[in-house]
Amino acid sequence: MSLSRLYASRKGTLEDAVGEIQSGQRVFVSGNGATPFAFLQALAERLRDLEALELVHVLLLGKDPLEDPAIRDRVFHRSLFVGPSDREAVNEGRGGYAPTHLHEMPRLFLEGHIPLDVAVIHTSPPDEHGFLSLGVEVLLSKAAVQSARKVIAIVNEHMPRTHGDAFVHISQVDLFVEHHSELPELHRKPPTEVEFRIARYIADMIEDGDTLQLGIGGIPDAVLQLLEGRRDLGIHTEMISDGIMEGVEKGMITGMRKTLHPGKVIGTFILGSRRLYRFVDDNPLFELHPADYTNDPYRIAQNERMVAINSALEVDLTGQVCADSIGTYIYSGFGGQVDFIRGAARSRGGRPIIAMPSTAKGGTLSRIVPMLKPGAGVVTTRADVHYVVTEYGVAHLFGKTLQERARALIEIAHPDFREELTRAAWERKLLPRSFPGFSPPEESA
Repeated sequence: MSLSRLYASRKGTLEDAVGEIQSGQRVFVSGNGATPFAFLQALAERLRDLEALELVHVLLLGKDPLEDPAIRDRVFHRSLFVGPSDREAVNEGRGGYAPTHLHEMPRLFLEGHIPLDVAVIHTSPPDEHGFLSLGVEVLLSKAAVQSARKVIAIVNEHMPRTHGDAFVHISQVDLFVEHHSELPELHRKPPTEVEFRIARYIADMIEDGDTLQLGIGGIPDAVLQLLEGRRDLGIHTEMISDGIMEGVEKGMITGMRKTLHPGKVIGTFILGSRRLYRFVDDNPLFELHPADYTNDPYRIAQNERMVAINSALEVDLTGQVCADSIGTYIYSGFGGQVDFIRGAARSRGGRPIIAMPSTAKGGTLSRIVPMLKPGAGVVTTRADVHYVVTEYGVAHLFGKTLQERARALIEIAHPDFREELTRAAWERKLLPRSFPGFSPPEESA
């Protein structure tokens, strides 16, 4: 059978697609900029006729149509990275968070730890050779296709055709649904003054020819703005953003000194503006690969002078990093933080960085804390942490004792909280009685 006839014979509608979903099944859907909204909306209607199903995903963008009170108890979210659309479900027990390093997530499907009944992917139209591109998110989708009993592809002419290990052949798909709609965009906010202050410390740590990993938010955006004028920067990251596109346009990012994939921007998903999606479309400069490739710490370490920049919700005085929960309240996920922190640490000349504002909640809470909140998860261990950066400076923790770490972290905490942190450190025997600016309780009177 010709490729065109094969494709035509497997075409259907959204109603056909959700009609394939049965009670008790486990269904994977692609996420981030490839979240298949039209499918989820149709699935919301289908759920009225089903008893229950499990939805497996990473970050889903936008409002979740499955949160309708009439049906939300019929779907269980197995979330590998929690976001606004499923945060309430996970914390109310209508979903479950599965903490997993990003580079290990494909194994969950490929090795049968999470068997899939159906995989729903979001792709570009097929080319003349019958290959669909997974577009703006490769991450887990290839593993889902390779392991699911049934594969449904939402084919969208607005999905960019990306290069790398980003292709699925039409013979691997059981049902094609053509639905053409614009992809969700990530609208950036200008970096704040605090984020620029943090970014200046980080920018001072970056040299010509370094390879960078950056994520979402004001700090990575500010870092890229402050690096204008640097030469031959490389990118090996999870997320490819508008800031990376702009760095390419300005000539800062060429990748010519990279020791792995020279001349290429490597990532596993793309999230940003429509201009970014047009920029990466059929652009061989960019390569997307599954997360077990991009996020493998061993592979990350093959990039010499790898600089990894990640964030935290809070860091305790010994250097433990919480990045996925606020106490017991699940906020996000492990993602690739540990993958890149460890990969950069193993890189020749690498610099693993945790960057965060010194306070939260309008300055009322310190992010550097005596101890993590009860129930908070340690995402990055204190043995993995090398640098912590706030708007007040850089704490270099690698090889330091707990006492040295406490001193360094207090020095970059917000001044309003330094006395409180100092007192807590003294009580834990992390500071000597003679620490500058502090008198032990019995000497205060």
